[in-house]
Amino acid sequence: MSPRILVVDDEPSLVRGLTYALERDKFEVEVATDGEAAVDAALNQAVDLVILDLMLPRLSGEEACRRIRARSDVPIIMLTAKDAERDLLNGLEIGADDYVTKPFSAAELIGRVGALLRRRALDQAANEQLVRTVGQVRIDLVRDEVSVEGRPVALTPSEFKILGLLSVVPGAAYTRRQIMEHLWGSTFTADEHTCEVHVSALRRKIERDPASPERLITVRGVGYSLRAA
Repeated sequence: MSPRILVVDDEPSLVRGLTYALERDKFEVEVATDGEAAVDAALNQAVDLVILDLMLPRLSGEEACRRIRARSDVPIIMLTAKDAERDLLNGLEIGADDYVTKPFSAAELIGRVGALLRRRALDQAANEQLVRTVGQVRIDLVRDEVSVEGRPVALTPSEFKILGLLSVVPGAAYTRRQIMEHLWGSTFTADEHTCEVHVSALRRKIERDPASPERLITVRGVGYSLRAA
């Protein structure tokens, strides 16, 4: 699905030009011509980025930005004819992610749009990696918390580290040596039997029946795998 851009400006010629340029670059475009309509569209429609003029009827661009940011983290690019440093800094302080001063080229603005969308995608991917869900097992790498079927589970630091490794690529098989190297942070590791002890302890905490594991699976001849169950 193409990213949807909300263009907010009351200058018809500018709106037409931006709409044409954005649609040519395969973006979908929604248009609002005043501040109140901008807030309504940004909060109630599925938009991926807002291009918001500073000078708007009914509600200023600054106030519209404040209201949007209070309830949404959608990226916002401010358009302004002002180039005073104080005005630009104020726009960023109230929640805008970037700004472009008039006059500007469509290519410049679209470049800023693409950069912001890429940054947002990277941020979202990073956040998703910090909270991993494999079936009914949820691993929060920020808070060092694990829950199974919504129930918090207390793990030792070593158990948590092993579970974190196995959750990087669910379903992939990790050897005992890979697990121990990750646990110790070195290629010099303890006896691999130690890995089996940790795995056994983990199973008692995350499996419905540790004797018949469905989540932390033994991969014959390789090692272990974490799977959705």
